[in-house]
Amino acid sequence: MRWGRIIAGGFLAEVVLIVLAIPSLAFGNQTILNWVAVIGSAVTSCGAAIWVVRRVDSRFVLHGALTGLAAALIYIALIVASGQTQPLIYWVAHGFKIVGGAAGGMYVARRTR
Repeated sequence: MRWGRIIAGGFLAEVVLIVLAIPSLAFGNQTILNWVAVIGSAVTSCGAAIWVVRRVDSRFVLHGALTGLAAALIYIALIVASGQTQPLIYWVAHGFKIVGGAAGGMYVARRTR
């Protein structure tokens, strides 16, 4: 298991997601932010997982899913540390991070066959 890359990939996915969310915060529209959070979670985790998995020889989907899980845990830790709560839609977005990461791992697995 490439734990360093998994954690770095999760961090990268979260940073990119936050950068993508900043413009929707400028509009002050929670609905737009929710859509960016859910769709962006899957997309950024997929991209980060592709980056992580390109350096592994096996267990591609597992590495990808763990990248998405790392991204989710990083965000949850930030929220807990700040004393805030998160709406239900953000928990859905965390699931999308794991699914997006697994999809990135599957993509690389199929390309290497």
